[in-house]
Amino acid sequence: MSDPVGDLLELLDIERLEHDLFRGQSPDERANQRVFGGQVIAQALVAAQRTVSDDRACHSLHAYFIRPGDPKVPIIYQVDHARDGGSFTTRRVVAIQHGKQIFNLAASFQMPEDSWEHQHDMPDVPPPEALKGLRERRIEIADNVPEKLRHEFTRERDIEMRDVTPLDLFHPEPASDTHQVWFRVAREVGDDPALHLCLLAYASDMSLLGTGNRPHGLTWFDPKLMSASLDHAIWFHAPVRFSDWHLYAMDSPFAGSGRSFNRGSIYNQDGKLVASVAQEGLMRQKKPKS
Repeated sequence: MSDPVGDLLELLDIERLEHDLFRGQSPDERANQRVFGGQVIAQALVAAQRTVSDDRACHSLHAYFIRPGDPKVPIIYQVDHARDGGSFTTRRVVAIQHGKQIFNLAASFQMPEDSWEHQHDMPDVPPPEALKGLRERRIEIADNVPEKLRHEFTRERDIEMRDVTPLDLFHPEPASDTHQVWFRVAREVGDDPALHLCLLAYASDMSLLGTGNRPHGLTWFDPKLMSASLDHAIWFHAPVRFSDWHLYAMDSPFAGSGRSFNRGSIYNQDGKLVASVAQEGLMRQKKPKS
């Protein structure tokens, strides 16, 4: 029986080769030409966390995608102990394939601390129970996809997503850059708070890049669009239980020079802001083949 979440948990349980050296694998999915960015973010965060004491949680990470990851070979993660301070711990992680950097990440961890608090309110949107799931919507339009791609297009996913204002994948119209999606890991995964942060980091690379396409009536199905994540930053504001629904409220205040800038605020169902995300992505028109 298929268990996408079990496969994801196995993916994040990277192998320790040496004290600060780890090896991660990629899913065996022939349709993928490159490694999903969220996978590398999450695996690098796991590597960093395994070198930090359990009383410190990640509060921010900043990452750059340098080269496309090759899904056919393992990824080596090398952790550098940048600083171990009284309240904060900093790690740098370099991901390597074929002898070259494909990705690097800096992450900061902090001991729990009380302080003043404020936050913006969660947007008023329909609850997840009132919306169709991603898989349900894809099954409805699967006849528009080439038969050899339908299984991959409609398969069960490790992350469940419900889009508040979905675009027509094949005939999109220009729309607002404001975009909201409910998402969660597709089943219970236990209580480890570090794991839930890594799962949220993994899923934070979903939907965000496409936010900048919306004002231009573009989706990832458009053959003239070339897109890829260039960098990614997350600030974790509170503990996360990602087996519960969270709202990913996104916008794209700028696109130009072949790039789009996209932001996201992640709220739990109680309306608490648990994380903020920012990303620049490649948004370039493909050159016609000569």
